[in-house]
Amino acid sequence: MPSHDFRAPRLFVDAPLAQDARIPLDRDQSNYLGNVLRLAAGAEVLAFNGRDGEWQAAIEGRKRPDGLVILQQTRLQDGLPDVAYVFAPLKHARLDYMVQKAIEMGAAALQPVLTRFTQTSRVNTERMRANVVEAAEQCGILSIAMVAEPVPLERYLSQRPAGRLLIFCDEAAEVQNPVQSLQDTREAGQGIDVLIGPEGGFAEEERAKLLRQPRILRLALGPRIMRADTAAVAALALVQAVLGDWGNAS
Repeated sequence: MPSHDFRAPRLFVDAPLAQDARIPLDRDQSNYLGNVLRLAAGAEVLAFNGRDGEWQAAIEGRKRPDGLVILQQTRLQDGLPDVAYVFAPLKHARLDYMVQKAIEMGAAALQPVLTRFTQTSRVNTERMRANVVEAAEQCGILSIAMVAEPVPLERYLSQRPAGRLLIFCDEAAEVQNPVQSLQDTREAGQGIDVLIGPEGGFAEEERAKLLRQPRILRLALGPRIMRADTAAVAALALVQAVLGDWGNAS
């Protein structure tokens, strides 16, 4: 299991981190530290920015927290496996949940795609980014996943690099052992895209276009039909265990 402090509050800051640096806090961060966590000047937190590792920091400020002074590094920066989670957007709370779980599972990028049966075409990417940061803060993650703007499925397929492996989680696929299917593939190549469709499934012309992709693995996630947010966790767990970084965790 990774060695880090689970008890100390963690805060994402969009600023360079180095010993003795002073980082101003925005209003939301000040409110979170002072009013939610009830921390005052001198209290210590862990700060990270997705680039410079994790650092111990002390809160500064008289009436309320208004800055951090960086003390010492606690963890070096790490990286995420090159796994992108590609998905048809869900509505509101279920999208929040799916984003948070994808980050916990180690996705390095999130790409919403619009399909014929997508539940919603309006995607609040700023809210998605906030959920990415919150999940990273709460789970000891040092890297911040990239959040892309939504695009139609056809455009996504035309723009994605051909060298990447596309793992197409298809409820219409023949049910086989998904672990064995991934082990037989073995080579992640130039990265992995894990695609989960809408709960209405893919249209037949969409499925046909997907199956014509140059490097594709059509994967069934078992004998039961899952909701899209559940399928996200199941698919990413399988991919990380076989082709990702779980097998290399120390």
